[in-house]
Amino acid sequence: MLHRLQTARRWLDGTLYGFEERDDHVAITCPWGNRIRAHAPDADRFGRILLGMPYVEFDVAPGTLPGIVRFYQHIVQAPASLEGGVAKVLVAPGQYLTFKETNAPLPAYDGHHIQLAFVDFGGVHARLSERGLISQEDSQHQYRFIKIVDPDTGKLLFEVEHECRSMTHPLFMRKLVNRNPSTTNTLYAPGAEAMAWAMPPE
Repeated sequence: MLHRLQTARRWLDGTLYGFEERDDHVAITCPWGNRIRAHAPDADRFGRILLGMPYVEFDVAPGTLPGIVRFYQHIVQAPASLEGGVAKVLVAPGQYLTFKETNAPLPAYDGHHIQLAFVDFGGVHARLSERGLISQEDSQHQYRFIKIVDPDTGKLLFEVEHECRSMTHPLFMRKLVNRNPSTTNTLYAPGAEAMAWAMPPE
C-alpha cells in the first residue's frame, strides 16, 4: 500500500494529497483534504473484516457527546453509547459513526454527507419531521437531514448530511467493488454491473 501511495504522488502534485506512516495506521489525506486512516485488519478492534470502513470519525465541540448519544438513541433509534470519551453509534454490522470532542476551532459545515439504510425508514422520518429536521425529500425511498440536536433541549450539536435510504431503495446492498464505470445510478440494475475481469471465451 505504501508503494502505491508513493506512486500516486506523481499524478496528484498540487493537491492536498499526502500520507504518513504512524505507529498503528497510515494517515492519508485525499486530494480534496479528507483524512483517512488505513489500518491493518484487526478482528479484536474492528471485527472480522479484511476491507471496509469500520468507522467514520467526526470532531465535535466540547460538551456535545451526551446529547449526540441521546439523538441517535431516541430519534434514529440506533445503538449508541459513550465509551472512553468517544460517542459510538452502530450504523451497520461492524461499522460505527464516532464523535470526539476537541477544543480546536471547528470549520463551518461544508456540505459533506454520509448515506445510511434504515429498517424503520418511516419511523425515523416521523421523529425527525416532528422536530422540523428533514432537510430534503428526495423520493419515496430517500430523504435527508443535516442537524443533530439534543432531543431534550433542541440545541444544535453538530451538522453532517445523512442521506437516509429505505431497504427497498433500488440501490440497497449495491456492491462497491469491481464496478463497471459505465453503469450509472440511472442505469443501475441489480446483478448487472460487475465488470468482467477476463476476456470472454472464444
